[in-house]
Amino acid sequence: MLLHVTIFGIVVMTLAASTSAVAAESKPVITKLGAIDCDMVETTPVVFNGKLYRFEYVRDNYKPNTTGKPYFRFVDVATGDTTPPFAEGFCLGSAYVEEGTVYVYGIKGWGTSSIAVFWSTDMKTWKTQTALAVEGWGIYNTSVCKGSDGYVLAIELGEPPAEVGVRFTMRFASSKDLLNWTPTKPECVYSKDRYTACPALRYLDGYYYMVYLEAYPGPEYAPHIVRSKDLITWTSSPFNPIMKHDDQDKRIANPKLTPEQRKRIQSAKNINNSDVDFCEFQGKTYIYYSWGDQQGNEFFAEARFDGSQAAFLKGFFPESPEPK
Repeated sequence: MLLHVTIFGIVVMTLAASTSAVAAESKPVITKLGAIDCDMVETTPVVFNGKLYRFEYVRDNYKPNTTGKPYFRFVDVATGDTTPPFAEGFCLGSAYVEEGTVYVYGIKGWGTSSIAVFWSTDMKTWKTQTALAVEGWGIYNTSVCKGSDGYVLAIELGEPPAEVGVRFTMRFASSKDLLNWTPTKPECVYSKDRYTACPALRYLDGYYYMVYLEAYPGPEYAPHIVRSKDLITWTSSPFNPIMKHDDQDKRIANPKLTPEQRKRIQSAKNINNSDVDFCEFQGKTYIYYSWGDQQGNEFFAEARFDGSQAAFLKGFFPESPEPK
C-alpha cells in the first residue's frame, strides 16, 4: 500500500511540475522596462489622433505640482510634452477615447458618491457634467470600455459595507453616450468576499476582461485578470498573478530622473505592482503600473507585451470549457 501511495505521489508531483512548466511557457510575457517617475500612481494610456498619450492623475503631493491641489493632464509619450492641466481638485481619474473625443472620469475627493465626466476634442478645452451619482456610495477608481451593448464603467467602491462586503469591490454602470450612466443590477459585482481594487476593464469577443488588484498575506499586492460574459459570473486566469513586484521595477527607464529620484527608487520598499492599465499602440501592448509600499511611497513604471491587446487578454485564458 505504501509503495502504491508513493508511486501515486510521484506521478502527481510529476504531472504538477509538467503542468506548471507548460503554464510558465504559455503565460503572456510582460517585459518590465523600469521606473519613469516618483509619486505618480493612477494613469491610463490612450491613443488619440494617431499618438500615444498617457492620462495622469497628478496628486497634490507630486513634487512638481506647485498648485497645492490635484488635477488631471495628458502626456505625449513620444515627446514628454504635457497638455494644460484641467479638472483641478479632482482625483483618481481614468480616460477613454471614442471617435475623436477624449472622455475623462474622476471624483472630487476619495470616497465621494458621484463621478464627473470631462470631454474634449483637442485636450485643451473641456466640457463637464455629472456622469453618475449614487447616494451612499464611496467611489474610488474607475475604468471604461465599449461593451456588447453600449459602454460599461467599472467602479471601485469602498463603501457602504452592504454594497462592498470586504473592502474594496467593483460595481458597474452602463451608458449609451459616455455621458449619462446608470448602475447595473447588484448581481453585477466583483468581488464582495475579499479585497479587489483598481480595475482596468476591456471587452473582446463576447467577454469582459478585467485586470484588478489582489491583496496577499504579508501584506503584498499583485494584479490578477478575470473575465465574464455577463459581469456576474467570473473566471479567473490560471496564470494569475499577471505580474509581481521584483527588482526589475527599480530599473531606470527615464533618463531625466534626478539623482535624488534615483536614490529614492533604489532604496524604496517594494511590496506591490498595482494600478495596472494598458492599451495597444503600433502592434504592441503598452502597460503602466505603480509599485512601492502601498503607504504613500509609490513609483510609476512601464512595461510591454510584444503583441496586440487581444493577444494579451486571450493569452491569459487557454482554451477550456467555460463553467456553466
